[in-house]
Amino acid sequence: MIFNVSASTLYRHGPYGHNGAMARQYDNTDVFRGASFTSATFAAAEFRDCDMRQIKIVDSVLVDVNVSGDVRNFLVNDVDVTPFVEAELNRRHPERVQLQEMRTADDYRAMWDTIERLWLETVARAERLPESARHERVDGEWSFVETLRHLLFATDAWASRTILDEPMPFHRLGLTQTGYPPADAAALGMDLDARPSYVAVMEARAGRMALVRGIVDDLTENELARMCTRAPAPGYPEEPRSVGSCLFVVMIEECEHRRYMVRDLAALEAR
Repeated sequence: MIFNVSASTLYRHGPYGHNGAMARQYDNTDVFRGASFTSATFAAAEFRDCDMRQIKIVDSVLVDVNVSGDVRNFLVNDVDVTPFVEAELNRRHPERVQLQEMRTADDYRAMWDTIERLWLETVARAERLPESARHERVDGEWSFVETLRHLLFATDAWASRTILDEPMPFHRLGLTQTGYPPADAAALGMDLDARPSYVAVMEARAGRMALVRGIVDDLTENELARMCTRAPAPGYPEEPRSVGSCLFVVMIEECEHRRYMVRDLAALEAR
């Protein structure tokens, strides 16, 4: 399907709402797959949790654009900027390099030491803010409390369920990724609409951090290579995963979400 759409044509012709403006919300759709937009205006548009592979943008104006996610082979004016971005992220967050260089059980233990230290610093920083700020979203991203809730889910899925083979380890306050079906999350006992206090989430978080600490403290080279057969959660691919690969997911979730929180805490502190 090809769409050659000008901004004026979009306004004059459908599909649009009663006020003549095009619909503002598109969820769980592939209607734009393979589409072509010419002279269309996407100013102030937001794309979240979208598959944007093989997009080509030509002769367009990109000013004040913010892109985050799994970014690879990203050409800007025929220059792949990915290596520059990765190098700068690694400079700002050296734990990313430590994470990528993990090989042995001792490496995993050292990495968890780093994660615990970094989160202690970040939590202390968050606790200098008012309680309301810890629940506040910056630019529509998860709040500090929501981020900790998501890390509950990540630990339950990749540590308790896969590594420890527990069928239903999910905490009620866990928060799944945006694209996970809410009905499936509810079936696992999670209350996505809960509005827990910071203290309640931190209590649950402490238990999950201790659980991973126990796993890495007992980790051996043989255990690192052991294959886990239970999927992290219903809907995930049913395939064998090593203990090492599952721990890697837990740790990259910890590192990347902390990076987001450092960014957002700076914005909250600036206020």
